[in-house]
Amino acid sequence: MTRQPDAPRHVVTSTADADTVVRRLSRDGWSVQEGFALTDAAFDVSTERLVLHGRISDPDTLQLAVLAAARGAGVVAVCDTDSPMGRALVDDLSRLGAVQLGAGPGTPAPAAADDNGTGVVPLVPEQQALLDRLAAGDTIAAAAAAEFLSLRTANRRIAEARALFGVRTTREAVLAYLRQRGTGG
Repeated sequence: MTRQPDAPRHVVTSTADADTVVRRLSRDGWSVQEGFALTDAAFDVSTERLVLHGRISDPDTLQLAVLAAARGAGVVAVCDTDSPMGRALVDDLSRLGAVQLGAGPGTPAPAAADDNGTGVVPLVPEQQALLDRLAAGDTIAAAAAAEFLSLRTANRRIAEARALFGVRTTREAVLAYLRQRGTGG
């Protein structure tokens, strides 16, 4: 079975930005649907190249958006990222993979409030924990087990970290992470 690329996850602050992202994704071959409710009986919808979009205005809609993303659908959510609900949305989506903030094609969401032009690569906590364990000498399988992740999820998180650091190998990602952390290289 061919692995599908990760579905896009965007959090924007205006409907105009959402429209821009949705148009771009549509041109790239994604099917677009308004709202976050999935009616498909199959849990995994990643092969359908489906993007759901809409405004996050309450906790129930937030939950539907995160569930849709977990099932493999792309998400374009309109939400104030400075609000508690917006921060919760970005945090929850970040656990699934990279999240883009804004309409730009490559604006990764910060994993913490330290992404202020310091050159720090934003990693989600799972990525940091895995890279810490790899730096300590664990195998990917051992690191995944210690972090209560499936091997597939661990490999995906590490691949995302490689992409964020702009490197090809896991060893290079660990070294870049250690340099960023300031403890070696």
